[in-house]
Amino acid sequence: MNRNYETVFILTPVLSEDQMKEAVQKIVKFLKEKGAKIIFEDNWGLRKLAYPIQKKSNGFYYLIEYQAEGSLIQEFELMLKRDEKIMRFLTVAMDKHAVAYSEKRRANIQAKKETNKVEN
Repeated sequence: MNRNYETVFILTPVLSEDQMKEAVQKIVKFLKEKGAKIIFEDNWGLRKLAYPIQKKSNGFYYLIEYQAEGSLIQEFELMLKRDEKIMRFLTVAMDKHAVAYSEKRRANIQAKKETNKVEN
């Protein structure tokens, strides 16, 4: 049975924009090849960390929401641990309340993007 999951990961800030996009594509490709359905992706950009990690004070934050079998999560997290570009990650299984909140958040993000397009 597929469940909804949300994974936020932090990429090392020494990557270029292209290297960061390539790393994200690799992660998304892995999920898709394993049968996960990508629902939403959000690039939060370069942000300051709450505390230094690997002597770095910034990192690229990225969020992926997806539906997958529970058995995939362990394999997915192992792949994230082995990737030297990933400094930290957190995967959360979403209940119905989290899914509803996520849908509202996505609608707000879409509305802001459309507003920005109209203004430009």
